[in-house]
Amino acid sequence: MITKDMTIAQVMEEQPDCAPVFMEYGMHCLGCAIAHGETVEQAAEVHGIDLAALLDALNSLGEKA
Repeated sequence: MITKDMTIAQVMEEQPDCAPVFMEYGMHCLGCAIAHGETVEQAAEVHGIDLAALLDALNSLGEKA
């Protein structure tokens, strides 16, 4: 399960097919240095993204697997 406290890097490691979800939400800098230490919550706040919606989208990927 993806949580708000996980870093973007942790999410990408746990859910490798998550990149399209991040891209859909306008988060295009997945490989940048900040992504390694930035949490999902921090990234959502910086990008003005609804955290609950982002988490739902990311966690729905795991349900499809």
